[in-house]
Amino acid sequence: MAKGNKLTTRAENYPEWYNDLVKKADLAENSEVRGCMVIKPYGYAIWERMQQTLDQMFKDTGHVNAYFPLFIPKSFLSKEADHVDGFAKECAVVTHHRLMNAPDGSGVVVDPDAKLEEELVVRPTSETIIWSTYRNWIQSYRDLPLLINQWANVVRWELRTRMFLRTAEFLWQEGHTAHATQEEAVEEAERMLGVYGDFAEETLAIPVIRGVKTERERFAGALDTYCIEGLMQDGKALQAGTSHFLGQNFAKAFDVKYATKDNKEEYVWATSWGVSTRLMGALIMTHSDDEGLVLPPSLAPHQVVIVPIYRKDDEKDKVLAKCAEIAQTLKTAGIRVKLDDDDTKKPGWKFAEWELKGVPIRIALGPRDLANGKIEVARRDLKTKEVMDLTDTVDETMTALLADIQTQIYQKAKTFREENTTSVDTYDEFKAQLEKPIPGFIYAHWDGTTETEEKIQAETKATIRCIPIGNEQEEGVCIYSGKPSKQRVLFAKAY
Repeated sequence: MAKGNKLTTRAENYPEWYNDLVKKADLAENSEVRGCMVIKPYGYAIWERMQQTLDQMFKDTGHVNAYFPLFIPKSFLSKEADHVDGFAKECAVVTHHRLMNAPDGSGVVVDPDAKLEEELVVRPTSETIIWSTYRNWIQSYRDLPLLINQWANVVRWELRTRMFLRTAEFLWQEGHTAHATQEEAVEEAERMLGVYGDFAEETLAIPVIRGVKTERERFAGALDTYCIEGLMQDGKALQAGTSHFLGQNFAKAFDVKYATKDNKEEYVWATSWGVSTRLMGALIMTHSDDEGLVLPPSLAPHQVVIVPIYRKDDEKDKVLAKCAEIAQTLKTAGIRVKLDDDDTKKPGWKFAEWELKGVPIRIALGPRDLANGKIEVARRDLKTKEVMDLTDTVDETMTALLADIQTQIYQKAKTFREENTTSVDTYDEFKAQLEKPIPGFIYAHWDGTTETEEKIQAETKATIRCIPIGNEQEEGVCIYSGKPSKQRVLFAKAY
């Protein structure tokens, strides 16, 4: 078990290491509400960086933000059979609208006379309430395409929870678009998969496999679900984002039609797509180590922390003045910098704290460094220290170093994935790979049937993460049934 600020090691207990890190790095903590979490300011600052980057990417592809109700009439979920099937067991339901004082004075109780005429479901996802609204917004081809995103919270009543990865309430964005043709809707779903893939790799520094879910793994109510899959350090997969081609299912369920240029009535075509605070879990488990978080510079609330070192009061003013000057130079260059001038904590404590919180670069400056025109620069990703000349171009040096750290963090994760990706041709090889300490990604032939997919999962706990996009067709035989297969699919144990 972890002691003080020390984490349980990954080798000792990976789930415990993860929980330790989330708490000790001040990212989140468990709430008094079962299965829910409090996202703390440092954790929320990282999520905000994700939000800001993604939000701009959405706007750059023509989307606008809106907001829809948290509560969904129960009857709405009955209108699309597959959809209600997919979420029925996870729904929280509001049945009454008022409390009253208990007659015996013991507190408050639900007022039995305040029962709602129709129960309200707390939003597990918003397709139904949004498509009910779109019926009023769409009449003509001139109203299309409709490209809407919302940032919101959702509730899915999970029984087994883990902060960021699976909680009863979580934060996310959900895009919901309407189109005149099937081709436009498919193009939109694929475009947003590309946005998610680019975001994961360029901002989170997480290499991902882009693919299509099997029929069994599709989103409830979708005709196709596209996904990105990342490989975590324990060799398990994590689904980091999904984009869905919904066909006309929701348009038909909520009677959303438009008049074509020829004045004919047609049902619109739909997509939805989303990522959530689960990305925080992906970020932690892809990059971090036994000393704490390792943050890519693109997401770090503080890209550089400056720690002044002095023992005497007559040293303090000069050292702090120079540190403040460096901090201002870096801020002017657009670098997010923190000058840690807290006198109540010693430099060694600060070093350990900022290492735990994953700050990419730490600069230390003391009287001797000041006299010699030097600074000590520590990289969090490589855990290296280097004494550098303190020049007028410190901003350019740090900018270049941050870019290198971003690249190296991504490359390290990509190398790990490559070293832990295997192709197998037999079921025995498949099972043997899954027994390894790091099972990783496994490419194997599958006959395309749900029956085989379910049997493999029941026997091994591995699932088909996706049918990869862009992989060459390769004739073969299914590892389980021996029936013909047209290409390898991606298997893994997963979160």
